[in-house]
Amino acid sequence: MSFNGVTLLVGTTKGAFLISGGDERNGWAIKGPLCDGWPINHIIGEPATGQLWAGGGGDWNGAGIWSSDDNGETWNLVRLTKGSMDEWAANDPDFAAMIGWTEEPLPFADQFSQVWSLCCAHGRLYAGVKPAGLLVSADGGKGWKRVEGLDTHPSADSWEPGGAGLVLHTIVPHPEDPEKLWIGISAAGVFATEDGGATWERRNRLSNAGECSGHDHPAGPRDGETGHCVHNMVRAPGDGDLLYQQNHHGVWRSSDGGRSWDNRTEGLPSSFGFPIRVHPRDPETIWTLPLNGDSIGRFPPDAAAAVWRSRDGGQSWEAQREGLPQQNCYFTVLRQAMAGDGRDPAGIYFGTNSGSVFASVDEGETWQEIARHLPTVLCVEALDRG
Repeated sequence: MSFNGVTLLVGTTKGAFLISGGDERNGWAIKGPLCDGWPINHIIGEPATGQLWAGGGGDWNGAGIWSSDDNGETWNLVRLTKGSMDEWAANDPDFAAMIGWTEEPLPFADQFSQVWSLCCAHGRLYAGVKPAGLLVSADGGKGWKRVEGLDTHPSADSWEPGGAGLVLHTIVPHPEDPEKLWIGISAAGVFATEDGGATWERRNRLSNAGECSGHDHPAGPRDGETGHCVHNMVRAPGDGDLLYQQNHHGVWRSSDGGRSWDNRTEGLPSSFGFPIRVHPRDPETIWTLPLNGDSIGRFPPDAAAAVWRSRDGGQSWEAQREGLPQQNCYFTVLRQAMAGDGRDPAGIYFGTNSGSVFASVDEGETWQEIARHLPTVLCVEALDRG
């Protein structure tokens, strides 16, 4: 399997998969499952070296991060916390021998159960965990420490869990300034640091408090803020701090690094959805995939799939449907399950909870199903080594 060109890094409930389309972005070949079948919430890669990292785990495995430096041929695991398997192994020597278990202490004991997000930037590797916390590694993922400035934020005691628990699921670095970082926590909202994580500012304020009117959903905007159940967030290319987020109640845009947010939901068929992507060169072009609502199925409106694109920063929207199922479509696309590459035209990709992966190599104009019958897709990232 070629690792040149564009490779999709797919995390699922039963391991990681690599889907390679090469330089032409076609003839997609699938490799997996990898990482011993662990639930993988997020997998990322470093284009210059091809280094891969996959984070996940759960109540049985505990939390851990896998890494590969040979194009996914072999993987090494750094376990961070213990799971139920450790208790079993401690009381059953035969089981302990079968899985190769040892009594070596794990660095974070039982502080968290899963790794939910990963980010590599400026020589640092970051990991978001559940319950919400941020880890940082300066040696490529071998050793980790908690970012204590976030743990001790004055609001930490008031953070409320979303439907999947209290998770730090989105990490957005600044491309030039290594001290600037944004994170998304469900359901505590957006936080930003400008001093390398020593201090954090909570950034959920509405640009117009009038946006609160007419919203009675608990996750909707109120009290002058957007609503704290942020689902995904991206930074637009360019010199400014232009951010977009899809949260539990709409698409939002901030031109000042999250200090204030504008509603960009009008024109979409639903305010609910999970992922959002931004064009690699055009800061005004974004994509999202609306679902019909948190309590009525979480599938595409009218059971007809569409990715919605805006070319003007969310002022207007158009549905992109060609090649996507238009009847009896009940899949969900989760918060980290949409990705993009940096090519021209840009490629857009997403995976579903029904195990399909769809690709567009013309910025969403047409779509092709490139994988099906995978386990539930939890994340998709695009690694371009062209």
